[in-house]
Amino acid sequence: MILVTGATGFLGSELINQLTGQGKKIRALKRENSAIPALLANNPLVEWVIADINDFSSLEDAFEEVTHVYHCAAVVSFDPKDKALLLKVNIEGTSNVANLCVHHHARLLHVSSVAAMGEPKKGKQITEDDFWEYDANVHSYAISKYEGEMEVWRSMAEGLDAVIVNPSVIIGSNAGYTGSGAIFKLVKEGLSYYTRGATGIVDVEDVAKSMILLMDSEITGERFTISAENYHYKQFFSEIAKGMGVKAPAREAKPWMLGLAWRAAKLASVFTGKAAALTSDAAKSSLNISLYSNDKIRNSTGITFKPLHQSIQEVCAGLKKL
Repeated sequence: MILVTGATGFLGSELINQLTGQGKKIRALKRENSAIPALLANNPLVEWVIADINDFSSLEDAFEEVTHVYHCAAVVSFDPKDKALLLKVNIEGTSNVANLCVHHHARLLHVSSVAAMGEPKKGKQITEDDFWEYDANVHSYAISKYEGEMEVWRSMAEGLDAVIVNPSVIIGSNAGYTGSGAIFKLVKEGLSYYTRGATGIVDVEDVAKSMILLMDSEITGERFTISAENYHYKQFFSEIAKGMGVKAPAREAKPWMLGLAWRAAKLASVFTGKAAALTSDAAKSSLNISLYSNDKIRNSTGITFKPLHQSIQEVCAGLKKL
């Protein structure tokens, strides 16, 4: 039996869609109040189980007869207010999953993040051989993904058969206007500024495809960066604008502007009671030039990534229908 955590999420639902497309039966975890995504509605190959990765007893029951686990469940946030939740789910929850995999002799594919890899290197790409140097001052999301990944490495030392993937920014129309979809929404609504930073980006279909290829391989005890191409934000925003039929951002947001912007957003959140539209961590990240190598995953699996310009246009076309 194949178990998928985070099954109702953006990546988890795409993964299950591809697995069931191959005729595989899936046990999918959802929290009690989580809605089943339209992509998986009425899929006869999916057995839905209510469980929480932070509730060990319910999680333990879900592991009955499980041989393979895709661990996609995670909290993604750059809001400092979410620190406790990030640490609880991304570290403690991952530890529970890894421990049960060891106990049940199940093979694990853990979804980490490029946030858990090395810091930007001027003029060089970050590879799987780069490990993040612990820094208590970086954003809580990075800390949580790094520590969560360390729980998996610890379990590997105890005999766990596992593979780790570190996706870059994942895009796809099924995200709607949340997560990475929020970027598309900003551009669509007339974003005027771009930042000088750069990052890796990848289509959700390719992330799921890579995960299945790795799970079905003999590879164990390794990590893989999953990223299609490296884009500067100016290029990324411009291609989104083209797909949405709007004017592209034409002015660069200087560091001092971002400093004023996140402080203003924080002040506004005090009066509105809503989460700040821009945080200090997000502002800093937007200035980093983080370039990632995908040589290892391509050479190990033979995967060919969808061209990013094609992915962006497909996402724009999908979002226009919402």
